[in-house]
Amino acid sequence: MTTTPASGPRPFTVPTAKHRTRFFDYRIPSLYAGRYEIHDRQILKDVDGGDRVIDATPQPFDVIEPRFSIDPGGINARFPAPDAVGTYSQTLPHINLDAPGLPWNRPLGPEYPKPAPPEPGDPHPEPPKAVPWMALLLFREDELPEDPDAVGSVTAGTVRELLCSRLGPGRPPALPSESLREEEYEERCATVLVPADLFDKVKPLPVEMGYFAHVREGGRPDATVAGSDPAPDEKQLNGVVIANRFPAAAGGRHVVHLVSLEGFDQNLTAPAPAEGVRLVSLTSWTFTTEPDSGIGFGDLAQHLATTDGVTPRDTEELRLRLPVTAPADPSAPQREALDRMAGGAVALPQRLETGERTIAFHRGPLTARPARELPPPGPDAVRLESSGEALIYLEKYGVFDTAYGGAFTAGRLLALSDAEFRAGLLEFRSAARSAVRRLASHPQPAGTVVTARQLTAPLAFEAFDHLLLDEDATRFTRAVDRAGPQLRAGLRRTASTSARPPCTAADLRALVGQPGIANLLAQAAGDRLSTVTGWLDRLRRLEMLGFEHLVPDSRMLPEESIRFAYVDPEWVRAAVDGALSVGVGHALDADLNNLATSGGPVPACAVLIRSALVPQWPQAVITAYRGAGVVEPLRSAVYGTDIRLLLYPQVIDRFELCEPPRGICFGIGDVGTIELREISGDRIGYPKGEFPQPAGFSRFLRPGDADVLNAYGDGDALVPALADAHGVEVEEFSSAYFALQMINAPQAQTFSYRP
Repeated sequence: MTTTPASGPRPFTVPTAKHRTRFFDYRIPSLYAGRYEIHDRQILKDVDGGDRVIDATPQPFDVIEPRFSIDPGGINARFPAPDAVGTYSQTLPHINLDAPGLPWNRPLGPEYPKPAPPEPGDPHPEPPKAVPWMALLLFREDELPEDPDAVGSVTAGTVRELLCSRLGPGRPPALPSESLREEEYEERCATVLVPADLFDKVKPLPVEMGYFAHVREGGRPDATVAGSDPAPDEKQLNGVVIANRFPAAAGGRHVVHLVSLEGFDQNLTAPAPAEGVRLVSLTSWTFTTEPDSGIGFGDLAQHLATTDGVTPRDTEELRLRLPVTAPADPSAPQREALDRMAGGAVALPQRLETGERTIAFHRGPLTARPARELPPPGPDAVRLESSGEALIYLEKYGVFDTAYGGAFTAGRLLALSDAEFRAGLLEFRSAARSAVRRLASHPQPAGTVVTARQLTAPLAFEAFDHLLLDEDATRFTRAVDRAGPQLRAGLRRTASTSARPPCTAADLRALVGQPGIANLLAQAAGDRLSTVTGWLDRLRRLEMLGFEHLVPDSRMLPEESIRFAYVDPEWVRAAVDGALSVGVGHALDADLNNLATSGGPVPACAVLIRSALVPQWPQAVITAYRGAGVVEPLRSAVYGTDIRLLLYPQVIDRFELCEPPRGICFGIGDVGTIELREISGDRIGYPKGEFPQPAGFSRFLRPGDADVLNAYGDGDALVPALADAHGVEVEEFSSAYFALQMINAPQAQTFSYRP
């Protein structure tokens, strides 16, 4: 885990997951797989007092479990995933099996499992835990003679051919013939030849095998409650087998074999036969690890937050603005310039319409400080009709602030370049104008009885609706009754003399401003208005703006940096005005634009990350908080290859970068340590510090360059060191405890705002 001082950005250490994961040491079956006989004896008493023994015929039966292959459908997960490509040199591969007791459903050999305490001075003590009969072995390129490219090649054949050494060189497993059923000889199996020296390098000791296998349970969160210890959920149990070897730091292709060590128990503590061993491969998969650059997620995230891995970056340094060295005693003009640049503006050359050359302050929608509030939008608010109206002139210094003018121009250019939006905007205005004119000439009072359908339906339909609805349909009945006599008499309907005078432009504009009319016109415009407001909502989320609008100077966001910013709603408002300025022919069009301005929310703040984290960890978990609540982003976007923008609807006070979850995997961290986790009490699983100190996991590797973990062998072994770190006897340190310590948890970095 990444650690930083308490006064600066701090790591996320408190578990918040709403699920549980528990580990159990093993699952021993009630009856091991194998061949058995039931013997029945009856003893009868003779009348003379003697015993008469009657032995029944033995009844054989078999307990059948997988032995030479396993069903691929019974594999729950593998890590690294098959054919995966990534940096895995700090990860111990593992396989997750649906059957929780599969690794222990048969004994490794006739002497196992037999718990026995280790003898003093014995370099290979007897295993104190249950020993599985399978192990996960990792091989690199050019190690396996029959698979030099580590692509997963195996030699297949029948079990009979394997036991008769007809599948190639290498000693086969020494399996007692009485332990095999006749049909097992014809089963197909995959095998792999492992040279003697390689097998001796990578084979686990029997005392270690129990630590590299355990039972895992995931389920409801009740197990995390203090004092709660529910029974295991059988549907959530899986058997897990972990490899004892790390992939090569130099990279390359690797193959992982889940092998059966049954029949090789004597070779686990003694040298392998000279001809090597031919192991049964129950399943296998390959993956490719890339060269380890030495810079991982934690290193990059920590660099974003600190200057040297320890000293937190100053709050002002994390704001989106141009770094400027201020003079010791700035003058008034210098203070004005520094103040504007501290807010996120940059100074750019400007040529005025009159031809003079000067400078201007410019910025985009993102600011380092909250922008000054302007009058809120409304019926009486000033609506920008040109970019010139949005310029701010600093009369005292003779320079302009072009921020809002640039926003207006940006919105207008985006609208002009989008034919679909232009067409939708013109169609919306046309529909709204038609609805306003009909509303102005409608006989019913505006905003009361009139509906959107009456403003958009053909006039004949509307007249018929009036006929049906007026006077509770009595007008319709009266008209029908009179129709016949009037037609026979040759009478014709004359034009009404009570027509309203034509409406003026002023009348229409006044009507648009009446309460309730805006909603009616919006309903009348329908989908055409939705097209316009949807496009403007995208503009409010800054979707169509180029990166140069957001960050006008690349020095504001240098490589490997994170910057926090406010979003200026007035800049967004000016951009929306610019977009709506397209195609305005008269004042009524401008008034109708108000119907389109009530759209979705405008972002309140932004986070910009420019780092290798973006392309290398695209699935990184990013979480923002305000108080105790999570704030979901309005938008997340990637610019180029290494820049990510996140926009939030409210100002956040905590921001977390977390390595993407990979399911549960096992290994070590970037700096060569693991996170010790509590193994008892009501805080099981909570972190309690880095291990080892000083950092460096190489001390727990077997001699040589094979990167094999020395769990419980000669020299500096990991299991005794972990037991000592927790203050328990090594005999008490179980495989479940071992798994809990070796979980390679995602690393996280937190940025907190402290005013």
